[in-house]
Amino acid sequence: MAFFSLKSRFVVALESIKLFQGLAPDEFQALRAFTREIHFVAGAEIFHEGDAGDGLYVVKAGLVEISSMVTSETRCVFTRLGPGEIFGEMAVIEELPRSATAVALKDTDVHFMPHAEMLQLLKRSPQLAFNVSQEISRRLREFDQFHLREAVLAERLSILGTFASSIIHDLKTPLTVIGLSAEIGCAPNAKTEKRAESRERIRRQVLRINDMVGDILEFTRNSRSEVALATASYADFITDLMMELQMEAESKRIQLECTSELPAVKTSFNAHRLRRVFFNLVHNAFDVLPEGGKIGLSFRVDEKKVVTEIEDTGPGIAPEVANKLFRPFVTFGKEQGTGLGLSICKKIIEDHKGIIWVRTEPGRGAIFCFSLPLAK
Repeated sequence: MAFFSLKSRFVVALESIKLFQGLAPDEFQALRAFTREIHFVAGAEIFHEGDAGDGLYVVKAGLVEISSMVTSETRCVFTRLGPGEIFGEMAVIEELPRSATAVALKDTDVHFMPHAEMLQLLKRSPQLAFNVSQEISRRLREFDQFHLREAVLAERLSILGTFASSIIHDLKTPLTVIGLSAEIGCAPNAKTEKRAESRERIRRQVLRINDMVGDILEFTRNSRSEVALATASYADFITDLMMELQMEAESKRIQLECTSELPAVKTSFNAHRLRRVFFNLVHNAFDVLPEGGKIGLSFRVDEKKVVTEIEDTGPGIAPEVANKLFRPFVTFGKEQGTGLGLSICKKIIEDHKGIIWVRTEPGRGAIFCFSLPLAK
């Protein structure tokens, strides 16, 4: 009876731990014989990473924090453990140095099972061996999930920084045009026609920024949206668009022209969003072309679609990069920008039920192509 009383006073606490469930009475008796209770005051280290793995710990009362140095200056907290939870379990099956540090966050009592005695018990208790393997498997899954969450968070922060840089890059050109136009239009000796021209340029750039912001917000939602399409003359759309793009090309001393006849066809499109595609592709060419460079727009039509090609006389695109360009934040050949514009182009063209791609040919610059279905 005394034995039962001693067992009830000491071993019952251990029986509540999942790790020790299912052990035979003699195995519990052996466990009780080598387990000892240790008290740690708040703030005390229970063990430090790099220490020898001396055994297994079970929190009887209190709170324990497990952490590790992930860089020379940064400590990462993995978990916090309360009553009934175990830690230091890897020391049961191996004698490698501790990979983490355990600290008592408040006054804490632990049950401590030394490595040698636990290992002997493991060898003669299949149930305990099974329980330990389950616990280690569970901890490894938790550890993997923790690192996955940390990796996802780091990736999101990286994307956020890249995304901000991309927005700044995309907004820089229209803001520059607005600033210059405001200076010209507000000059004391500015003529009436110059003021009107400056107002129109500012108005167009404000609309362009508004379109860009709308497209970026749509991109961040990462969902396919229904786009309002209207059937209209594709040639008329290109004619109006070329007038606007040529103004910018002339200011950069770059030649922009149509190298084929305009397609006399009708297609269904959203004019302001399709403009965004042309602006992105032409501005990408502006970024890599020196003064005197050329950009050519050509078109071909078959019975189902119209294909638009935008080719520049720049250095071209390496074939190994071409199939990655339409992914978010991929860029090539520019000091600034991230390729977000091409991702938006892809989304817009796909929303129009078309396809966009890039062609690479030796001795030629970049050739961006996209198709739009003809109106039925």
